Parts: sequence; structure tokens; C-alpha cells
Amino acid sequence: MTVIMDIAVVALRILLPVYAVVIVYQCYASMRRRRRPEKPLVLLHNEVTDLKIPVLFWENSLGRSKRSDIFVDDPAVSRNHCVLLRRKEGWFINDTDSKSGTFVNGKETFGRTQVYIDDKITVGYSTFTFKRGEEYTEKLGPTWFFSRVSNKPAIKPFLLLFMITLFHLFMAVEACFTNEVQDYKPLTVFAFLAAVEWVFFFVSTIILKRINFELESLALFLTGIGVMLLVRQELRSAYIQLIAAVLGMIVFCIIIKVIENPDRLPKFRLYLMILAVGLLGVSIIFGKISYGAANWITIGGISVQPSEFVKIIYIIVGASSLDVLQTKKNLIEFIVFSAICVGGLAIMGDFGTALIFFATFLLMAFMRSGDVKTVVLAISAAIFGGTLALKFKPYIANRFAVWGHAMEHPQDDGFQMARVLTYIASGGLFGVGIGNGCLKYVFASESDLVFGIVAEEMGVIVAFTIAIAIAALIIYARSVTTRSRSTFYSITACCAAGLLVIQMSLNIFGATDVLPLTGVTLPFISLGGSSMVSCWGLIAFIKAADERTYAVKR
Repeated sequence: MTVIMDIAVVALRILLPVYAVVIVYQCYASMRRRRRPEKPLVLLHNEVTDLKIPVLFWENSLGRSKRSDIFVDDPAVSRNHCVLLRRKEGWFINDTDSKSGTFVNGKETFGRTQVYIDDKITVGYSTFTFKRGEEYTEKLGPTWFFSRVSNKPAIKPFLLLFMITLFHLFMAVEACFTNEVQDYKPLTVFAFLAAVEWVFFFVSTIILKRINFELESLALFLTGIGVMLLVRQELRSAYIQLIAAVLGMIVFCIIIKVIENPDRLPKFRLYLMILAVGLLGVSIIFGKISYGAANWITIGGISVQPSEFVKIIYIIVGASSLDVLQTKKNLIEFIVFSAICVGGLAIMGDFGTALIFFATFLLMAFMRSGDVKTVVLAISAAIFGGTLALKFKPYIANRFAVWGHAMEHPQDDGFQMARVLTYIASGGLFGVGIGNGCLKYVFASESDLVFGIVAEEMGVIVAFTIAIAIAALIIYARSVTTRSRSTFYSITACCAAGLLVIQMSLNIFGATDVLPLTGVTLPFISLGGSSMVSCWGLIAFIKAADERTYAVKR
């Protein structure tokens, strides 16, 4: 019987990497296939030149800039002239401080003005008739590959979740038979995990009536891997991580509901900014210093990392001013807010999170303004700030000193990275088995070094599959934003995905000595309740950008 069980465990160890690849592929294949056919929402027709411009997006910038969604080759048109947008009440046009103004039926518009079929929209010397999209009969050009429609059917959401649940069951079974101890506690954790997964599926599809569940399935897949890996490290932490995941799912649903109407968010922007600064201030004043960073506060025995929640607020604030797009006033306001956030994190000594915020700022600032000078100036300021950090924060300088030389200092400053590299190599393609690894005895293995745990115990194939799954979020976000209902959704989705990818990169490259160790978590996998809640909150922005998310309500 023992021999049979050993063979079964080895078979599971080989099966899991292949199974992980299949699941991630099915998640993204389903996202790609379940698209509506590309067709114009409305049409702008210049009856003088017979130019017909199909309008494909919910929110469209119109101007002489090549970056505009609707390019108008007219010297009297400003580079960023106006925005044509769709809302629940209908279509509107909003002038963005253009030099010659925007006119509807010969009357100049002030603020957001509703337009109707057959209305005449004048910008510069050009006049367009607002027509129904069905009147555009020409073939559209090639679209982003991820938005193409496939004739192959997408996998059913419940079947995809069943595959994920089965994967976690296989992990639990393998964890029951480690070399150190054999018991059935992993199955108990799995039972709670499976219950959480299917309750969330029921709430999403039955109560909230959402027609797609691929993004949530991917997040559940990654979350479950992180929870099940903790079973043989610290059982209590596995339960805490699962509770944090439930809270994250609740935050996920709340954020989608709150940003359902992006027009109301600018009203709360100032309050959110104050809240973000307040959270960072609390950390600075009451934060517990741990390994150089004062980013944790303890309330009633529960440790919380406020900067993780500031990530969510930061993205909302950065994208909430859409009525006056691309104006210097809003960009300057955002720069000041960003400087306060990054500065606060630097004061706390949390330079890893500060770097994530800074990179997200660069992405968001460029998306909003397209101003390369702003980005160059910000990078120059960051280099100056980094130089000061190296001078006044010795532990940061030590990390840079050992960077790239971990194997030369395996018993002192390079201890962690040297162990990660060694145990990743020992794990091979299929791993040594869940609970059988040695890296779990190294400090921060369940958080900062968790990529090494995955690679050692589950194999390099699973580790790289997880990395690809997170990295591909930026491709998915890019694809759904071409049809998102507002520029707000486009910015938040791309920046949330970018933030997660940047965070993942810093974690993996830091643990493997490609970059200095920053101490940031691997999204959904690392131990950390605040990080888990934050990650679920961030993917809510990507979910909200998908046109299908609110399809039932439209």
C-alpha cells in the first residue's frame, strides 16, 4: 500500500505542472474567445468630404494629435480638442479647452453636452453628422489580437472553476504525504478553500449576474496555490491567508459597484487623497520598525500594512478627473499627491513599495498626458532620491552591495538569495513535493522568497507559469480597455495590471538576485493579509474595464 501511495504522490508531482499550464491557458483563452463582434457604436460622417469615422469606444478623444482616438486633420482643430463619450443617459460631447470651441447644431458647447442622432458636431472647420453605427458598412481594420472572436466555444465558467478546485485538491493530497509528517490537515484547509471558491462563484454568477468569471478564476487559482503551500509551513497562517482572501473578494465586489459610475468619483477625490495621506501618516507615527521599514501597525493583535490599501486609492485618484482630460492642472495635482505618497513610503523606509508607486506613477502620467518630459523629469528626481537613500539608509546600501554577488556571500548578506538559487535548482522541473522543501526554514520564505518555495516544492514549470499568468494581465488589460466604457476604466485597468506586474517582477528578480532584494510580496501567493486584500482590489479595476462586467445592467 505504501508503494502505491508513493507512486501516486510522484504521479501528482508530475501532473501538477502540466495541469497548471492547462488552467492558465484556459483562463486566458476564455478571456480571448468570449468577445462580442467588433462593430461601431456610432458613426461620424463628414458630408463635405464623405469621410466616415467609426466610433468604437465608450469614450473617445478627438483632436489633431496622432494619439487621439479620433484624428481630425484640420489646422483649426486643437491637438486635444474634445471628448465624445457614452453614458447611461446617452452620448455626450465635452470640449477640453480647445482654442476654437466645439459646436453642436451651430451652438457652442459649455461643459458636457448631449448629442442625438443626426446632430451636427463642428470642430474647427470640420462638421460631422452624428449617425448610428449600423450605417457604417465598410470592413474594420485589424484589431488587437486578444479581442478577436474565435469560433471555438469558451470553456464554461463552472467547468473552469472545477478544474481549479481539482488542482488545489491534488495539492492537498500531495501535502498529506510529505517526508516529514503524514496527516490529513491539508484536506481540511482544502475543504474551506473549495467552499470559499464556490460561494464566490455563486455570488458572482447568480446574485450579481455576471456573465464572465475568467479573471476571478485566475485570481482564485493563484490564491489557492498560496494557501495550500502554507499548510506545511504554518497551518494557522494558511487559515489567516484564506480569511484575508475572503475579505479581498468582498473588497473586489465593493470596488466594482463603487466605480460602476465613474462620473461620481471626482467628487470624492479630495477625500480619498486625505485618506491616503492619513493612512501613510499613521504608519509613520505608529508603524512598527521591522528590518528597516516602519510599514506595519498592530491593532488588537492584528498586523496591518496601510500602504497596501493606499495602492487602491492611488489608482482611483490618479484616474478620476475625466471631465478635463489632459490638463496641466490635474497632472500637477497628481504629481504632488504622488510625491507625498512616495515620500511618505521613503520616510517609513519601505523603498520597495515606494518603487512600485513610482513606476505606477510613470505609467499613469504618461497615459494621461503623453508628456515624455514629465516622465524624464520624474525619473531624474527618483535617481536623486535613490542616491540619498543609499547614503542615509545603510541597510539599503548593503542590499545593493550584495546585489549580483549573493553566491559570494552565502553566510552573511547573500544568505537568503543564495538559498533561493540553490533550492530552485534542487527543485528541478517538477519540484521535491509540497512540504519537502528546505527553503521554508529560511527567514521570509513565505513572503519575500515565496517564488523560491514554489520553484523548489512544485517545480520550475509551475513557478514560471505563475509568473506568466500575472504578467499576462497587462495584455488582458490592454485588450479590454479598447472597449471600456470610459477612459477612467482604461487608465485604472492598465495601471492596476502594471502595478501587479511590477510588484511581481521586483519580488521574483529580488529573490533570485537579478535585482536588489526589495521585500515586496508576490501577488496572491505571498503570505500577507493586507497584500491579499490589495491584490483582489486591484484586479477589480481590470474586471470593471471589461465591457461584459456590466452587460446585464445595460
